[in-house]
Amino acid sequence: MSVPLALLGLLEREPSHGYDLKRDYDTLFSRGKPLPFGQVYSTLGRLARDGKVIAGQSEPGDGPDRKRYAITSVGREEVEAWLAEPVAAEPYLHTVLFTKTVLALMLGRDAAGYLDAQRATHLRRMRELTEIKRTGNLVDALLADHGLFRLEADLRWIDVTQARLGALAAAVRNR
Repeated sequence: MSVPLALLGLLEREPSHGYDLKRDYDTLFSRGKPLPFGQVYSTLGRLARDGKVIAGQSEPGDGPDRKRYAITSVGREEVEAWLAEPVAAEPYLHTVLFTKTVLALMLGRDAAGYLDAQRATHLRRMRELTEIKRTGNLVDALLADHGLFRLEADLRWIDVTQARLGALAAAVRNR
């Protein structure tokens, strides 16, 4: 997730205070990993420095004075370009799951047991995501679907790999 671009996108919708940007970001994008206030303001500072946002005059509020930030044409152009650009597919065929499986086999450890434990962990997370999907709003449901599909792909890989553990063990021990 690109925090600067997400904040720019929120500002394109409407000028906002840092507090409001954090709240909207956390509501829409963070899902359990809230954006720290310090990161919001340091990001806004860099965006202002780079001419992508402008900070208005300080306004009195319930706490310290607040500034309302607005996106500039440079910022709008950056958001437009970012939204139009497809997300690149994962460039490397390297995952922790694969690495641990290969190393377990190379070291004579229980790769099948590791894969079973990983399957159980994935299934537990899938139950959590299914509950989020069942009880959450549409944004939560779509995010849960994304996570579920990725976990399903991992489970398919675990099944295929367990069926080939003997051959994989022979292949990695001969290296």
